[in-house]
Amino acid sequence: MEKSFRSQQWRMLLVTMLCYLFFYTGRHNFGWAAKGMATALNIPYTSIGWVSFAMLLGYAFGQLINGNLADRFSARVMVTTGAYLSVLTNVAISYSNSFSVILALWALNGYFQSMAWAPGSKLISNWWNGPELGKAFGFYTMAAGLSSAVTYLLSIVLLQQGMEWRMLFRIPVLLLLVAATIFVIVARDKPNASLQNDPHSPIPNREDTWLSRYKVVVSHPHFLFTSLAFGFESMARYGLIFWVPVHYLGQNWKDNPGNLWVTFLLPVGMAAGALSFGMLSDTLFQRNRIHSIRFGMLMSALMALLVFVVAVTNLVLGGILMLLIGFFVYGPQSCFWPLSPEMLGTSYTGTGIGFMNMFGYVFAALGEPLFGYVIDKTGHSSTIFIFISGICLLSVLMITLAKKSWKVTS
Repeated sequence: MEKSFRSQQWRMLLVTMLCYLFFYTGRHNFGWAAKGMATALNIPYTSIGWVSFAMLLGYAFGQLINGNLADRFSARVMVTTGAYLSVLTNVAISYSNSFSVILALWALNGYFQSMAWAPGSKLISNWWNGPELGKAFGFYTMAAGLSSAVTYLLSIVLLQQGMEWRMLFRIPVLLLLVAATIFVIVARDKPNASLQNDPHSPIPNREDTWLSRYKVVVSHPHFLFTSLAFGFESMARYGLIFWVPVHYLGQNWKDNPGNLWVTFLLPVGMAAGALSFGMLSDTLFQRNRIHSIRFGMLMSALMALLVFVVAVTNLVLGGILMLLIGFFVYGPQSCFWPLSPEMLGTSYTGTGIGFMNMFGYVFAALGEPLFGYVIDKTGHSSTIFIFISGICLLSVLMITLAKKSWKVTS
């Protein structure tokens, strides 16, 4: 029975990872389409930033709602529904010629995309216990990082084939359609009673209500500081994900296609960082997630400053820095997620993760038009890396305050 449960644990983790591996094909494709869209629709980068803002805000709102719902309803159904609706929205955008229509559809897509992460996290926390939670979330977060890599790779290939920006909303999401179908067939929300042999599993509290779960979350100051730290980390991460392609596509990349492959190293570094930080927080840092986060964000601030001073034509050094900044800016995410059950208790995992992710995407949304405005005004995309460095330091400050508040509460 123990072997059977162990096999089921890994099956649930792997199928959830498979599904999320292709989720960003319906979200991170936008940065690659931005240049072509701006040219075709004759709109400035500030307006493109507002489109990205709308998606991130829709995602943030969805996280607040769907994380809570994941503690009550089927994560399996929620993830699959979000995937199918995101595919439909992406295809609809590819046929649109109106800025306002694209803005509205991309905002809706943000909400649909939000139906995956917190419910998927809830499913994983149902199957994996405390001592291995960091490892499980490390693998799950790695899948998200690899999802960026998959999206970047597909986008690079499509651009090099001479396809227009609209195809970036049609072709990559077909993989999400297939993965979501596999997920809904294989995944199960929680172990059967006959398989369950995990002393760390939570006992359901049937007196919980939709509102009471939020009250529990906001009653913990250390978790609020953690959510603020995650907000700044996400602002820095999305500043990189969205604007790094613009930074390198701003050059005549057709004469120097190596520019595209430099950007690909960013999500590769993110995927490596997610897996590494998840395991290191359980081993080297002895489950001290906050020390892991603080280290990662300090290194991210340093890497961002180095990217600013290195010329975009220096592809070797630029590639190394893209790998490193991706590693350090995204790696800490695998340490943020276990803090939800550790700070709040496993019964509030979905609500806590959704609440934290809401902060992340509100902050990321606020950053997008700001970055676009800076590029429009300065005429240099490299300027945004100075802002990203400062944002990483703000994350360090917030997670330090979270640590102090957690000690006081304890």
